[in-house]
Amino acid sequence: MGRTKPAAQETAAYLAAKRVIDVILSAVLLVLLLPVMALIALVIRLDSPGPAIFHQTRVGKWGRQFTMFKFRSMYEDADDEVHRQFASEYINGNGKPSTEPNGAVFKLNADRRITGVGKWLRRTSLDELPQLLNVLKGEMSLVGPRPALPYEVQEYSGWHLKRLAVLPGMSGLSQISGRSGLTFEKIVRLDLLYIRRRSLTLDLAILLKTIPVVLAAKCAA
Repeated sequence: MGRTKPAAQETAAYLAAKRVIDVILSAVLLVLLLPVMALIALVIRLDSPGPAIFHQTRVGKWGRQFTMFKFRSMYEDADDEVHRQFASEYINGNGKPSTEPNGAVFKLNADRRITGVGKWLRRTSLDELPQLLNVLKGEMSLVGPRPALPYEVQEYSGWHLKRLAVLPGMSGLSQISGRSGLTFEKIVRLDLLYIRRRSLTLDLAILLKTIPVVLAAKCAA
């Protein structure tokens, strides 16, 4: 009968392998997608005043804050008060979940702050591509719970904080399950299910299932 590795050793091996995969894939994708990202940046600059890259403070593993990168999809002077109110109501179970085709959460379904190009970027998830830099830096992973804003975390109940036990990801179990819109409680339960069962096999399955979700969003755009 074969020897069974201790759980801690298995976790360490998984995390090491996951990090290697994150670094290799994010680096390769950044190189391959560089022309596409340059074109997107140009279109954003032509569409509305402001920088092409938007940076924002997010909450990562164990509550550590980091600067997350995205392609700018809003007007430069956009006010976040409306989103703060929406996030508060949504987290506390009083708001309607997002019905965006990419399964995005904490996003208003009719947000006037979003530019014309920004609407397309969000529907296709192309606004998320700069987060490959966050993955390369070790602040995010390709797979994990989506990173929250600080004011969103302030609304969390105690058990919600458990989703901060791992690196946030560009895609995750809740993202590939969110085609019809999910309540925040359902999102957290899916995130915690991922954390309990995480493995390289599950990560690969999520990444593969992310592709048709994104492609379906592009067809609907």
